[in-house]
Amino acid sequence: MATTTERPAPVQPGPVARPAARRRLADRDGVLAWIFLLPSVVYIIALVALPFGLAIAFALSDVTAGDPSYDFAGLRNFARAFDDPVFWRALGNTLIFTGISMVLIVVLGKVLANILIADFKGKWLVRFFVLLAWTTPVALSSISWLWLLDSIYSPIDWMLRQVGILGPHENMYYLGEPGWAMASVIAVHVWRLTPLAAIIMIAGLVAIPRDIDEAARVDGAGYWRRMFEITIPMVLPVVAVAALFGAIFTFTDIAVVRVLTRGGPNDATQVLASWAFYRGIEGGDVAQGAAVALFLFPLLLAAAIAILRAVRRIEVR
Repeated sequence: MATTTERPAPVQPGPVARPAARRRLADRDGVLAWIFLLPSVVYIIALVALPFGLAIAFALSDVTAGDPSYDFAGLRNFARAFDDPVFWRALGNTLIFTGISMVLIVVLGKVLANILIADFKGKWLVRFFVLLAWTTPVALSSISWLWLLDSIYSPIDWMLRQVGILGPHENMYYLGEPGWAMASVIAVHVWRLTPLAAIIMIAGLVAIPRDIDEAARVDGAGYWRRMFEITIPMVLPVVAVAALFGAIFTFTDIAVVRVLTRGGPNDATQVLASWAFYRGIEGGDVAQGAAVALFLFPLLLAAAIAILRAVRRIEVR
């Protein structure tokens, strides 16, 4: 009598469990997270935290270009800044410069963004010339404006003479009179930053669903009603981001003031960033320059908190 032996069923190969210690580096989420964050952390420490700490240390010392030895001076440099009338004038100019510039940058950036997303012939050429103002190095563009605003050879004055606004021998002192000098500095700064604000706002305009705009058109809503009831409310968070970037660039801007007016005439266009540079670098009083520069921090912090809170309120609505 034959007996049959049952063969065991073949075992299907399953996934081989790897020891936790032998897993590849690409499989470790925690390690990869720190590797990807490391460049940003190094960048912030090297270019933000370290200079900020040095500025605080210098502001509490008596370091100068002629005597680099460190001696603790307490709050003496801040008291000297409060007693300096140029500091208060620079502070007021900074607030005026930033406030007017931000309003113009946001408004003109929104207008320019609407133009750039429209469909018309030669749109790529218009975008090229608009971005050219932002991509051009600030020193080069400021030197160009220095020639355009020259009191003798200004082509702007030549055009005004041709249309009869100026007399044949009359000149405009754009950079020589306090009011015109501040207006010129603001105009050049707005000209530089408006393309950046427009590009940021284009991202918000493109993200608006088309069906919302089409439904408003079907309901008979006109251009201005769609603008104020649909477009602007939906792009307000993006507008706030553009305003935040513009505020940071405006508060810390020094190139336009330095090239065009060097803070003149009679400190009429002096701002905190330029005054800190002139006192700390050109004047050699490193400690005093650091103390003046530190006043930018609370202003920037207050502006950033206000803008971010406004964005949060808009998003909650």
